[in-house]
Amino acid sequence: MELGGYRIVSLLGEGDRGCVHLARSASGRPVALRTVHARLAEAPGFRACFRREAAAARAVTGPYSAAVLDADPDAEQPWLAVEFCAGPGLPEAVAAYGPLGDADLAALGAALAHALSGVHAAGVVHRGVKPSHVIITRAGPKLLDFGVARYAAGESPVAVGSPGFLAPEQLVRDGCPGSATDVFALGAVLAVAATGRGPFGSGRTPGVLHRTLHEDPDLLGVPGAAWSGFLGRCLARTPAARPTVAEVMAWCGERAARSPWWGREPVRDLIHQEEEEVTELLRWG
Repeated sequence: MELGGYRIVSLLGEGDRGCVHLARSASGRPVALRTVHARLAEAPGFRACFRREAAAARAVTGPYSAAVLDADPDAEQPWLAVEFCAGPGLPEAVAAYGPLGDADLAALGAALAHALSGVHAAGVVHRGVKPSHVIITRAGPKLLDFGVARYAAGESPVAVGSPGFLAPEQLVRDGCPGSATDVFALGAVLAVAATGRGPFGSGRTPGVLHRTLHEDPDLLGVPGAAWSGFLGRCLARTPAARPTVAEVMAWCGERAARSPWWGREPVRDLIHQEEEEVTELLRWG
């Protein structure tokens, strides 16, 4: 089966908004082909929004962002072709490697802040930074799903996201997500990578959202007082109190390990396994 000149090889996943397939271009390049469910494509205003944000997403560049290579918002089934990133998700990588210490956590933070700087430079606010949107490849972390992933039929981008990684301004009427919204989510991701748990707990969604709005984050177990203070600033309830993405990148860059943890075992082995599986699928697909 082909779509937009891409040969579909295998289904990778399916969600409320669409499907993701492993596909390959005419030149043989592997891509993640993201298609939109028909009910969303038919919603008033969706295609215009898709077109606008796909164009912005294609302008995002940088070594830690999964590049949007192609898109067709006018197709019967709108789609995006995204750089395929072979490797484990951040949760799987951290589960295998163990909670990240000072220098390793800083390397992750610097890479993701670098990715967000490219997203924001293109005029896009991610609005969905979370561990499952980070893939660990041999070239380092890759941030996925910026831009159009946050829109759906009848939904405001303010209301869409994952509890525990949503900033307070995304949870209130007339909230206005901006670059500081992504800093909040990045802080939550780093807290998870350091402690293995979300800074606003787990369980039922209303409880997580209540703690996000009214309680201080739980940062017990992060590597030292400096990290506790820094992540506390990233997770401040007021957007203006958070550091900028540039400040996050600089703070983490000063502390980052010279030998990144994604180049060490067992993460290196997990990356190799993922690469081998993709190679096998492409060989037979």
